[in-house]
Amino acid sequence: MTISKDYYLGVTELTQGQVEKVMGTNPSHFQKQVIRKSDSSMYPVEQVSWEDAIEFCNKLSDLPEEKKAGRVYRLPTEAEWEYACLAGSKTAYSFGKSSKSLGDYAWIKGNSNDQTHPVGEKKANAWGLFDMHGNVYELCSDWYGEYPKGAVSDPTVSDPVIPRDVAGRVSRGGFWGYVNANCRSAYRNKFAPSIRSDAVGFRVALSPAGTPK
Repeated sequence: MTISKDYYLGVTELTQGQVEKVMGTNPSHFQKQVIRKSDSSMYPVEQVSWEDAIEFCNKLSDLPEEKKAGRVYRLPTEAEWEYACLAGSKTAYSFGKSSKSLGDYAWIKGNSNDQTHPVGEKKANAWGLFDMHGNVYELCSDWYGEYPKGAVSDPTVSDPVIPRDVAGRVSRGGFWGYVNANCRSAYRNKFAPSIRSDAVGFRVALSPAGTPK
């Protein structure tokens, strides 16, 4: 697989504060009453469906300052997400083949206390991206499907092979309740487009065409 087109990707997952500023509401389960009365604005948003994530991207893109700058936000493709997670590595994790150091990079079953944590607190990968291996699952634009055979460039799955009512949208990365093996760069999962979970969030992507010259 090759990625032939440049793109930007959020340094962290969308936070509860960022989503509330655009949408006017915060759907997250892990809010102040859950997180020991601490400020939840920097925690990743969750309890968002794929449909919610698309609505957020559209509303963010429609803000006057974003429209004036010509910025159009979207979810990353599955290929873009994994490429960014790998950050040039060829090992199971962006930091190496062993999961021994996973707790330094991600919030997972062994260190999360069964909840999310503020974004960007763990180590970043080699490209400066945080929480790719664990905090919340991250939604991608693709439908879940088999990988294409042979060499491909910028692959996407825009339509499911199976009926949409049983298909799912791809989610990538680990989350606060997962064990090490399920937090690998290549691990993938799926959720129906309307499903919400306190394990699921997202980060946004932006193509260079959507940035000011």
